[in-house]
Amino acid sequence: MKIAVPSEENTIESSVCQSFGRTYYFIVADSETLEYKVIDNQAVSSQGGAGIKAAQAVVDSGADAVVTFHCGQNAADVLKAADIKIIKAVPGTVSEMIQKYKAGELAEMTEIQPGTHG
Repeated sequence: MKIAVPSEENTIESSVCQSFGRTYYFIVADSETLEYKVIDNQAVSSQGGAGIKAAQAVVDSGADAVVTFHCGQNAADVLKAADIKIIKAVPGTVSEMIQKYKAGELAEMTEIQPGTHG
C-alpha cells in the first residue's frame, strides 16, 4: 500500500507538516518496504485552490491513503473520488505515521474542514 504524508522536509524522517495544501513536500511511501519518493507540492504558492491541486498530486502519485492533520472539503472531494482514504495524523515523523497506520493506530478522518481561502 502507498501512503502519502505532507512533510516539513524531503525525507521520511521529517516531521509531518501541519498543512495539507500548503505543504512543501509529500512523501509517498510503500507501507511494507518504506521505500519512498518525494513529491514537490507545486500548489504551495498557489493563489487559490491549493488543496485541490495538492490532492490531485496525491492522486497522481498512486497513493492509496493520505495521513494528514487537516483536510479541506474540496481536497477531500478529490481524494474520495479517487478512493484514497484520509487518515488523521498525530504528532511525529512521516515514518512513524506509516508505522502507526500499518499497526492500526490511526483513525480515519471524520472532520473535514470547510474550504479555506487566502
